[in-house]
Amino acid sequence: MSVPRDPIAPARPAPERRWLKPLLAVVLVLAVAAVAWAVWGTHSGGSSGTSTASADAGGGKGPAKGGAGKGAGKGGRGGLDPNRAQPVAVAPARIGNIDVIQTALGTVNALRTVTVRPRVDGQLQNVSFTEGQLVPAGAQLAQIDPASFQVALEQAQGQLARDDAQLANARLDLQRYTTLLAQDSIAKQQVDQQAALVKQLEGTVKMDQANLDNAKLQLSYTRIVAPVAGRTGLRQVDPGNMVHQTDTNGLVVITQVDPITVVYTIPQDALPRVLERMRGGDRPVVQALDRDLKTVLASGQLLTTDNVIDVSTGTVKLKAQLPNSNGKLFPNQFVNVRMVVDTHRNVVIVPTAAVQLGAQGPVVYVVKADSTVEVRPVKTGATEGQMTEITSGLRENERVIVDGVDRIREGSKVEVVQPGGNAPGDMKGNASTDPAQGRRRRQPPQGQGGT
Repeated sequence: MSVPRDPIAPARPAPERRWLKPLLAVVLVLAVAAVAWAVWGTHSGGSSGTSTASADAGGGKGPAKGGAGKGAGKGGRGGLDPNRAQPVAVAPARIGNIDVIQTALGTVNALRTVTVRPRVDGQLQNVSFTEGQLVPAGAQLAQIDPASFQVALEQAQGQLARDDAQLANARLDLQRYTTLLAQDSIAKQQVDQQAALVKQLEGTVKMDQANLDNAKLQLSYTRIVAPVAGRTGLRQVDPGNMVHQTDTNGLVVITQVDPITVVYTIPQDALPRVLERMRGGDRPVVQALDRDLKTVLASGQLLTTDNVIDVSTGTVKLKAQLPNSNGKLFPNQFVNVRMVVDTHRNVVIVPTAAVQLGAQGPVVYVVKADSTVEVRPVKTGATEGQMTEITSGLRENERVIVDGVDRIREGSKVEVVQPGGNAPGDMKGNASTDPAQGRRRRQPPQGQGGT
């Protein structure tokens, strides 16, 4: 018998289905797992199938092809096939001469620097040079008003003429007195007095002649000339000003710039080799280069060394003289200096690109007769430009790898190609073109036997 529902009582909620939420979570997890299996399982199966097919194809061609190795090489996308000869560029070690270079930072100095000052006081009449002009020695630079010096010259000439006339008259009197003395018509004392007067006047004439020469010299000083050949600087005095011998700035500064000198320092340890060459009469070659060490501005010879070593730096100053007809060097300019300290003759030299830095020091990759690679430790000497001296560890005509060492290891098989030639792979970097993939790929890291 059913109990009638009370219309006033509230409706009772339906019972909760607690099993529904866990069921939905399980269904969702299974769906995600199914999707993941469908994606990953299909990709793995395709790759496996490709590898299997490659292996079967390789096996069908014969064991010489190495089916498994071929599949691994293509499937790995970036692995190196150890059976494949890697392209490299080589160069033979040769016997030659190499210079020992000492580099330094130098300062360009003028061979001579002269401040042109007036040698007499007066008014500057005109200036005959242009600022920055190259002038020869003896060229007129300026003119001082010569009027007062011309007057002084004429006075000296008049004084000399007067005294010279008195001297001539005194000599005539002495001659007469000497004749009278021979006739015993005059006292000997009077003759002696006249002879003394003649000598006195001769001294006066000499003084007048010196005054005349001095007046001529002072007059010549009104014409200011260049004492040395060189380049003029900025004019210090304008025409119309009074100039004096004691002027500090002078009229202009002339610097002799051809030839020109460079002063630089080298370590005291390098000094004995330099002195040894200079004692033998062989002056080292010195080059002045620009800031980028690419352009040789001038090339000359070592002139001399300083007589002391700087105790604070352990260096010694050297001075070189260089031609500067093209005007590329300027006083007080900073330049890079290369000096040939010594020359090693008949030594083994190789391109600097062939020398690599290994775990135990410098090494070279030697290509043997069977086209395999041997990593050989060497000892290096001097380096000049793109060539390096090998003091031990390498013989003449042995082939060393200069390009492509990033692909090879000890015992690798290589194929010698010309640098920049059409060879598999790119020999100019760590990235190469894989024909099978049609895109760039990174080379694997080098082993311990590499550089």
